[in-house]
Amino acid sequence: MGFNTCKHLFAMSDKTIIPTVAPQESFKAFLLQNDNRILLRIALAVIVVQFAVFKYFYPYASYIHGDSFVYINIASHNTDIDAYMVGYGRFLRLFSVFTNSDTALAAFQYLLLQGGALFLMYTLFFFYRLGRPVQLMLLGFIVLNPLFLYLSNLVSSDGLFLGLSLYWFTLLLWTLHRPSMLVVWWLTFILFGAFTVRYNALIYPVITAVVVLISTLPVRKKIVGIALGMLLCGLFVLYTASKYKALTGIWQYSPFSGWLMANNAMYAYRYVDSATRKPVPLRFRELDNMVRTYFDSSRDVKTHPIEQMMASTVYMWSPGLTLYQYRNKQFKNDTAAAELKKWASMGPLYKAYGLYIIQQYPLYYARYFLWPNANKYYAPPVEFLAAYNSGNDWVLPNAQQWFGYKSTKVGTRTKDLHITLLDFYPITSGIINVVMLCGLVCFALLNGFRMQILYRKGIILAGSIWVSNAGFTIFASSAALRFQAFPLILTSVFTFSLIDYLWKIGKQEQRAGARNIGPNTADLHETELTAVRQETAFKR
Repeated sequence: MGFNTCKHLFAMSDKTIIPTVAPQESFKAFLLQNDNRILLRIALAVIVVQFAVFKYFYPYASYIHGDSFVYINIASHNTDIDAYMVGYGRFLRLFSVFTNSDTALAAFQYLLLQGGALFLMYTLFFFYRLGRPVQLMLLGFIVLNPLFLYLSNLVSSDGLFLGLSLYWFTLLLWTLHRPSMLVVWWLTFILFGAFTVRYNALIYPVITAVVVLISTLPVRKKIVGIALGMLLCGLFVLYTASKYKALTGIWQYSPFSGWLMANNAMYAYRYVDSATRKPVPLRFRELDNMVRTYFDSSRDVKTHPIEQMMASTVYMWSPGLTLYQYRNKQFKNDTAAAELKKWASMGPLYKAYGLYIIQQYPLYYARYFLWPNANKYYAPPVEFLAAYNSGNDWVLPNAQQWFGYKSTKVGTRTKDLHITLLDFYPITSGIINVVMLCGLVCFALLNGFRMQILYRKGIILAGSIWVSNAGFTIFASSAALRFQAFPLILTSVFTFSLIDYLWKIGKQEQRAGARNIGPNTADLHETELTAVRQETAFKR
């Protein structure tokens, strides 16, 4: 292959696969380009109009009966610890300084979601220069996404966490491609906010530290960026654990994890026959006897329909079931103990019991909890988003007082409270997960990890978060659409971008074949060097 032919192939590769941003171009200038500016204005107009139409049909905020009222209690009493993370409650309290309108709250959450999603979209367009058809499809997917409307109208941490996660991931991309201390400051601020809102963010500090570490920031700035994020999250952990220590006498960060561990273990333990049941340590014996008695008495699913559920959280939240009954038995002589103290005090014991059961019956746990939970992760159920206000036309008095309702009655202008607009999500999620996996395999087989050094950083980051979240959800959490909104959006976006890449490299091979140009490893090396030069030129 001659020099001119090689040179032509280098140029064609840079142009047709995924062109990267010119190092001297600013993000602001990119946004103000004629086509981008017009699309952004159209998107903003559609966002405003569809939210107005949505609120006409849903004039009141929606509530998860249980979770939502706990968050309002956290906000109204300004509590430091509770059964749920306090970040969203503190957010509600801060928001109430400006207004107590539930419409304003829904609007803010919606704009936060759409703002984070659009920031992510245009960041991808800026760094990776996706094809215009894919850009239009991604913008349509984001702007017209009904999930954002229903999550933003929900008084729950789900919408806030999704919005913060979108900003967090986008800032990670900026840290990889155009790092600066301003980006790191914003990244740390968003990281801390997400960390206080949901337990899913427990993996965020580690991912953030790795990204900052491999960035092109000077060593001192890397140390500052990593230390600041770890310090803020660490202080929050220490503060929360000290509050539980003062309340229960036990140092712990999350009693919730203990209850969840026992809950998950019970789904496996239910299927262990009494004849093969192993003896338990003395400290678990009373609890274990109560658990086995309940299982023996609830074999008939007609009289105990909740026993048909797989990999759910019913055991940890139902006052009439064993975990609550055992808790109440331990505090029967302490009538002055508050509910939070009773609940938090059981966390360490339930965690130890759950781990013991899992260790004794790992195959049962894999079959009756991990596998069903993996299926739910693959196609997450719509759950509480399947009906407005959990299917009720009323709220608790604390919600009425907090938002200034005239009564506890709430309603919609729809024909009923059932929501069908999100029913396609479980199927779509399953398809997207498969396509993403296939896309990654094809990307690797086509030497994408060698040829597109800038794009591979983004795809590795997205893939790592996808795998980490899958592991966290399957092994330690519960799968539902509102919990999986962030990885679902992230996976969908990068699936579109992978399809765009594969389409372009297919066109390249077709053109190369038409010109009788064969593959050459030197081409791959030169393309990688070109990408590196583009990225490092900005830092110079």
